[in-house]
Amino acid sequence: MKKVLRILRNLILFFFISTILMVVIYRFIPVYFTPLMVIRSTQQIFKGEKPVWHHSWVSFDKISPHLPMAVIASEDNRFATHNGFDFIEIKKAMKENETRKRKRGASTISQQTAKNVFLWPQSSWTRKGLEVYFTWLIELCWSKERIMEVYLNSIEMGKGIYGAEATAKYKFHTTAAKLTAGQCALIAATLPNPIRFDSAHPSAYILRRQSQILRLMKLVPKFPPVEKAEKKAVKKQKTEKKKKK
Repeated sequence: MKKVLRILRNLILFFFISTILMVVIYRFIPVYFTPLMVIRSTQQIFKGEKPVWHHSWVSFDKISPHLPMAVIASEDNRFATHNGFDFIEIKKAMKENETRKRKRGASTISQQTAKNVFLWPQSSWTRKGLEVYFTWLIELCWSKERIMEVYLNSIEMGKGIYGAEATAKYKFHTTAAKLTAGQCALIAATLPNPIRFDSAHPSAYILRRQSQILRLMKLVPKFPPVEKAEKKAVKKQKTEKKKKK
């Protein structure tokens, strides 16, 4: 019995140490691949298809400022202020789901980031529990800007397409930095089901969603906050001047 308890204790310690270490490491280094990318490639192989995997990491300042605004407007209006969980939306979803045939979720961008980077897509109570744990960890260890940066670089945005840079290249023949407000709204409109919906060839439904998102983008608070963005720009300028000297 003592041996079993010792093994169990060691397993628990290993889980917490390894997951915390992973979250801390990803605070500083790019996330070049995720479990979802591996799962999708494996699924393609089993279907007899050639695995498609388009992904290029870019820093937050090389992504169009319209894109974080679009995903916040579409996916998570309170992203900048909540602690990883939007309890207002959770309550709304629970009430609506009492009468809705098709249940709606209330996952925040932080929760989706935790799922995309550390977990698997299939829903289960185990995954939900781990999602809560990883969401709490990244909210504790990462800044909101870092969470958004990882989210925009890791989220699935089409068949075999992951992240803003690959989407910009293969959907709109441009770079993530040059995406327009309209293109960003189209991308955000397809996120609930990026395999079914194509931002490059939007259906009438996606075009209606685009219009709604563009309106909401003017109403939600600017992200990152103006003051923070200005301070970062000044700091960057000072660093560049020092390098020139």
